[in-house]
Amino acid sequence: MEEVRIKLGFTPRAWQAFVFRNILRFAVLVVHRRGGKTLLAIMKLIHEALKCPRERGQYAYIAPELKQAKGIAWDYLKAYATRVPGAIVNESELSVKFPVEAGLSGAKIRLFGADNPNSLRGYYFDGAVVDEVAQMKMELWGEVLLPALADRQGWVLFIGTPHGINLFSKLYFDGLHDATWFAKSYTYLDTKALPEEEVERMRASMTPSQFKQEMLCDFGASDDNALIPQEACRAAVNVLLEPTMYEYAPRILGVDVAWTGGDRSVVIKRQGLMSWEPKVYAGIPEKTFANNIATLWNEWRPAACFVDVTGGYGGEVLSRLQDAGYDARGVKFSWKPSNEKFLNLRAEMWFKMAEWVKGGAKLPNNETLIAELSSPTYANSNAANRLQIESKDDIKKRLGFSPDMADALALTHAFEVYQEDVIDLTRGPEAKSMADVSRFRNGR
Repeated sequence: MEEVRIKLGFTPRAWQAFVFRNILRFAVLVVHRRGGKTLLAIMKLIHEALKCPRERGQYAYIAPELKQAKGIAWDYLKAYATRVPGAIVNESELSVKFPVEAGLSGAKIRLFGADNPNSLRGYYFDGAVVDEVAQMKMELWGEVLLPALADRQGWVLFIGTPHGINLFSKLYFDGLHDATWFAKSYTYLDTKALPEEEVERMRASMTPSQFKQEMLCDFGASDDNALIPQEACRAAVNVLLEPTMYEYAPRILGVDVAWTGGDRSVVIKRQGLMSWEPKVYAGIPEKTFANNIATLWNEWRPAACFVDVTGGYGGEVLSRLQDAGYDARGVKFSWKPSNEKFLNLRAEMWFKMAEWVKGGAKLPNNETLIAELSSPTYANSNAANRLQIESKDDIKKRLGFSPDMADALALTHAFEVYQEDVIDLTRGPEAKSMADVSRFRNGR
C-alpha cells in the first residue's frame, strides 16, 4: 500500500503524544473529566483505520448506550474523519467509511452501545475504543469483545473516569500487573488540560470524594476509610529530596514473598524519607529469590532486612539468607503491635507507612505501587475496638490483585532501626548477630 499523508488538524498534548507512541494492543486509560480522552480515542480510531492493512477493516467506538455514544463522540468523529477526501458519513448507521483509493483500504468506523452486549455478538473488529467503561456489564470484555477481536488480532483501548469498583477498575488493576497491557492514569495535574481557576471552581463545588474521583482518578474515593489517599501518594511522587535529606538514615529492605501463584515476590529499598523502584519477581523458586536478595544486599549494604513469613510462605527465603550469613529477619503480620491501639503488627506497619507518605516521603513514579498503597481500607470493627487494615485476601477478592509492592514497603516500617548501630559498610554477611547490624525496638 502506498504511503498517504493526510492532515487532520489534531495537535496532541504531551500526555496524548506519549500514549500514541507507547500504547500496546491492549490498553486502559484512566483520565479525569474533560481531560481529552475521548478526542484522543477518536484520533486513534481514525489513525488506525486509515492505515488498516486488511480489506473491509472494521473499527468500533462503544459507549454504555448508543445515544450516549452519539452525544459523546459522533461530532468529533465526523469533524476529523471528513477531512479525509472521499470519506462517506452514514447518519442513520452512525458510521464513517473511508474510500478504497489513494492508498486507503476502505475501513469503516462505527458507533455502538453496550447496554445490550448480545447485540455486539457476531461482529469482528480490527480495533475498538470502549468509553465510560465503569457503566458497562462485566461480561462485555471476556464474553463479547475479546472474541470479536480474536480472528483479526484487533486492539482495544478502554477509557474512562473512575466510578467505584467494577469492570473498569478490574481492567486497570489487571493491566498494571500485566506486561502485555498498557495501563496509565492521568489526573488533572498530569494533563494540564484545564485552567487552574476552573479546577478550583470544580473543587469548591464538589464534595472531597467527588473531586478525588473525577479529577484525581481515585477508584477508592467513595471509601471514606481509605488509609492512604491517592492524592497523598501522587504528591509523594513529586517530592524532591536532596541526598543530604536521607543519607543519614539507616538503609532498610522490605521483602514480600509470593503467597500464591498469581502473586509476586517484591523487594523494595527505603532510607529515611527516600524509597526506590521496587524489584518484582514472578514465578521464580525461593532459592533464586533469596539469591537475588543477597546480590542486592551486597550491592546496597542495608542495616536491616525484614522478610514477610506470614503463613510460612517466606520461611525458606529467610532461612536461606540466614544460612548464608545475612541477618535478615522474619516478620509475621499477625504479631502483637507495640501500640495497643492497633489490632496487629500489619496494621501498625501500614499506619506508620501512611504517616511516612504524608510526612514528606519520596515515592517512585510507579502506577502499580500507587494503586496498591491507596486501595486498602481501615476500620476498628473488632471486639477489641482496635485499628485494623483490610487483609491481603480481602483486597484480592475486592480488587482482583494482591498489594505485594505496598506490603513490601510497609515491611520497612516493621520495627525502628537505630542509626548508631548501623552495620559497618566495609563488612560483609559474616556479621552473625542482629546486634552487630542494628538495634530494634519491640523485637520478637
